[in-house]
Amino acid sequence: MIDINESVMQFLLAFVVVAPLLGAAAALLPAPPGLRGSSPDQAVLRHGVTVTGAVLVAALVLALGFDHDDPSKMQATTDVSWIAALDVRVHLGIDGISLPLLVLTALLTFLCALYSYAKPPAGPSPKAFVALVLVLESGTLATFAVLDLLLFFLAFEMVLIPMYFLIARWGGAGRKAAAWKFILYTLLGSVVMLLGLLLIGLRAGTFDMVALAADDGRSLSTSVQIIAVLSVGIGLAVKTPVWPLHSWLPDAHTAAPTVGSVLLAGVLLKMGTYGFVRILLPITPDGMHTIAPYFAAFAVAGIIYGSLACLALARPGAGGDLKRLIAYSSVGHMGFVLLGIATLTPTGVNGALFANIAHGLITGLLFFLVGALKDRTGTTDLDALAGDTGAALYGVAPRFGGLFAFGAVASLGLPGLAGFWGEMLAMFGAFDPAAGLNRPAYLVFVALAGFGTLLTAAYLLIVVRRICMGTPKTPAETAPATGAAPDAGAFLDVRRHEYAAWTPLVALTVIAGLWPALLLGLTDPAVQQLLAGGKS
Repeated sequence: MIDINESVMQFLLAFVVVAPLLGAAAALLPAPPGLRGSSPDQAVLRHGVTVTGAVLVAALVLALGFDHDDPSKMQATTDVSWIAALDVRVHLGIDGISLPLLVLTALLTFLCALYSYAKPPAGPSPKAFVALVLVLESGTLATFAVLDLLLFFLAFEMVLIPMYFLIARWGGAGRKAAAWKFILYTLLGSVVMLLGLLLIGLRAGTFDMVALAADDGRSLSTSVQIIAVLSVGIGLAVKTPVWPLHSWLPDAHTAAPTVGSVLLAGVLLKMGTYGFVRILLPITPDGMHTIAPYFAAFAVAGIIYGSLACLALARPGAGGDLKRLIAYSSVGHMGFVLLGIATLTPTGVNGALFANIAHGLITGLLFFLVGALKDRTGTTDLDALAGDTGAALYGVAPRFGGLFAFGAVASLGLPGLAGFWGEMLAMFGAFDPAAGLNRPAYLVFVALAGFGTLLTAAYLLIVVRRICMGTPKTPAETAPATGAAPDAGAFLDVRRHEYAAWTPLVALTVIAGLWPALLLGLTDPAVQQLLAGGKS
């Protein structure tokens, strides 16, 4: 790694958080004549690539300058007073828990901007599209960087409006209803979460997350901690999403444009689980110890429910939508993340953090692929795509079919790929949970979660068989099934801009699977300190 001055690190972190907001404002201005290219639309899409690229470079330099020998220490910290009367401070910082999520967010947003530049989104003005994506990026990055409870809440809420408009204005069928469902669910959850955050801050006398973590809950009675865990946990559970608060997710994913689905699955869902780790585990340890078995039970219910829903959508004749199926798969995968957190053990929490990153990479890739499949065929209906003999991607577009199969086997947790380690560690943590938790109950949770992995493999292999295998159809045979006009180029193989957007996700999925210590070496020291009450 490289040695970077602390003041430069502080600037880089502030730049990463603020630059997308400035870029969003600039996107709404008229493009200078010399930068318009062939059209103003092209100029603003190129502007999105430039801003997100600059943010990604800054995030990577920040990662290179990070002290990997002491990842439990908050680094690149900025701490200045903002609202003195409430003791609210602009407190920024990163450690081994937040750094991977920061880099993941910057990467996925850049890839989405690159993909949109090559294939502009159909809908209203690209100016508004680029501005909304940049505001969304800023809010997500701020969520992972702020260390004040009220600032966390503001950043957490900041992403709702841009995602609402991305779904409502650039989405597909049913987009308005899906957008309203998304924002109503998340807003109602956030109101309850705000009450819990205020309860913590007012009872403890500070909203500073570092000070609260070091206090280890001593300033809060057990009853206050339980109430805080329930109220904050509801808001975080909606965003995660945890069964049965998940019902907004399939509709939102089905209606959202490709870029919206990638960002929703890749980074927005991580905000909820990050809140569990950053806020509830260290600040309300006694409350979490009391409520953790219930979280684990809901997590396992989500694993089984999500897998069964996917199996129902995958079977022939069900009229299942591929985007909806992948959305339901996220309910199951995020169930493993919550299960790992609910073990209250370093093994389980490290597994949850690893599964967070793996899910962002793999599901982001799958939504990119399904979006490209819809562009080629005009549909994401599994029955329409597969027909009687299968869509035969291996035959008509072998590289595309290979990438789809890769994403599917990575999602089912094939050893050697990123999806394996997080889910395995979460189950290891549940096999031997923290002292005082009901081990027989957790053994039941492990058994059910293991059964969920079998169901996951079943539905994903069914989807691969129906999408990738079969006898290739002629364009005339394809048209009636998909509703697309007969076109010999309907099933184009992977194109250059798609290689550019998808290759980093494939490479990182393999690297994380073969070299898990790269990520676990960052998270483990920070998790050990967090669970020890913030003491070194």
